Amino acid sequence: MTTGDLVNIHPTELKFPFELKKQSSCSMQLTNKTTTQCVAFKVKTTNPRKYCVRPNTGVVLPGDSCNVTVTMQAQKEAPLDMQCKDKFLVQTVVVPDGTTSKEVLAEMFDKEAGRVIEDFKLRVVYIPANPPSPVPEGSEEGNSPMASLNEIGSQTASLFDDVSRTFEETNEKSSEAWSMISKLTEEKTFATQQSQKLRLELEMLRKKSSKKQSGGHSLVLMLLVGLLGCVIGYILNRI
Repeated sequence: MTTGDLVNIHPTELKFPFELKKQSSCSMQLTNKTTTQCVAFKVKTTNPRKYCVRPNTGVVLPGDSCNVTVTMQAQKEAPLDMQCKDKFLVQTVVVPDGTTSKEVLAEMFDKEAGRVIEDFKLRVVYIPANPPSPVPEGSEEGNSPMASLNEIGSQTASLFDDVSRTFEETNEKSSEAWSMISKLTEEKTFATQQSQKLRLELEMLRKKSSKKQSGGHSLVLMLLVGLLGCVIGYILNRI
């Protein structure tokens, strides 16, 4: 804030969002610090063709404020390093009560007439109309840390679901495999027992046959042994 005996002016510099081929505006506020005097003001600039000031003159009542809008015409080229040398001058002077804005004349701000004139100089600053978003250190391609954390969380949750699903499928397949192995083991054990039983019975029959009969009986016994061997071999091959 720029302050004097008569008025306060805010801000201390005029900041214009700069964009090629587009108008830009900013405002300043003049506040009458006195409680009994009317203060007239006039706004000048070093580049009047470039700027439009509304209002450029006026009267501020005691304790009151006035807003002044400054519009910069559309520019075809950007200045080097976005630096601007333009300046504004705000002049203020005490005027009689009842003075209106239309009655404010250039002669009122003539210091040679013995009047006390307060001058305020304001410089012009250009700021980018669409400044780039700052990229936090450690982020990728301008993503915010929160977005990166959310993305990592989503990827982690997805990976956990995949692992859980795979584990469940593996457990199911493992249970089926163990069930099949157990069934085959039981069948093999049963077949082995039956084979041993058949061998014992065959041995007993052979002994009985050798005692009681010979010749044709021996041929029948051999056929029976061969048949039993085929049955046993078929059962074992299935296992």
